[in-house]
Amino acid sequence: MEVKNIYIKGIKHEEFNDNEYLENMVQELRAGGVDIMTGALDDLINWGRSNSVWPLTFATSCCGIEFMSVGAARHDFARFGFEVTRSSPRQADVIIVAGTIVHKMAPILKRLYDQMAEPKYIIAMGSCAISGGPFCNSYHVVNDINEVVPVDVYIPGCPPRPEALLYGMMQLQRKIKLENFLRKAKEKK
Repeated sequence: MEVKNIYIKGIKHEEFNDNEYLENMVQELRAGGVDIMTGALDDLINWGRSNSVWPLTFATSCCGIEFMSVGAARHDFARFGFEVTRSSPRQADVIIVAGTIVHKMAPILKRLYDQMAEPKYIIAMGSCAISGGPFCNSYHVVNDINEVVPVDVYIPGCPPRPEALLYGMMQLQRKIKLENFLRKAKEKK
């Protein structure tokens, strides 16, 4: 998979080419074979889906401030198709979990995830959401939100810079572009 001339301040261009997970998915798809019509329609549908992802913000601490700055004019995540932040899980495609999740909040996060329509994704933003952060050995903090909901993209940092969140969003877009939309529909029938 070739990525051309992406420039984000603070992230080198070479880092975009190092994605073994996505490369393995592409090789698996090529080895299995895809008929031309299904493959072309999949590409068209996934292009549209990846460029119109609507996030639901689940910000509980300082990572929420970084998420807000990504929506501001300086970083402007609208150019990537993430501009419509929703406040209802029924209208969202991805939950961006930004901050500490305590055990009391975990069922609420799970309920929001269950209310979302398929396909749905989760981005874990910040060390608190990924591993509990500085509260990792506390009795009240969920050490990894992957225990509650399945995570698609992890964005490390305490708090992560807005550029890191943009990079994570682009990784989610790349993951969406590789999905088999029509083939999944056939398998469910």
